[in-house]
Amino acid sequence: MADSATIERTKVNTKLKPPSLYKVIYLNDNVTTQQFVVESLIGFFDHTPESAHEVMLQVHEEGAGIAATLPYEIAEQKGVEVTVLARGNGFPLQIKLEPE
Repeated sequence: MADSATIERTKVNTKLKPPSLYKVIYLNDNVTTQQFVVESLIGFFDHTPESAHEVMLQVHEEGAGIAATLPYEIAEQKGVEVTVLARGNGFPLQIKLEPE
């Protein structure tokens, strides 16, 4: 008698949802220079000088401005990097993350 083996194949239907996005928000203070804000927006968030200037004015005039909207881990890392640079330059710049 011949042994017939049955191979069972299961199709796994995995749907990945895109990562949640978070807004990286700069908060205004009376010490951090506008130049530092502009340079950090250009250096860390790939803003053009013009768009960085617009965000800086929003931070200055409205108290907060959105630097970028990114997946959580990237937003958190960039926020930490900017904060470390700010502290190293003697600025108390605060950055917060908010879900989009």
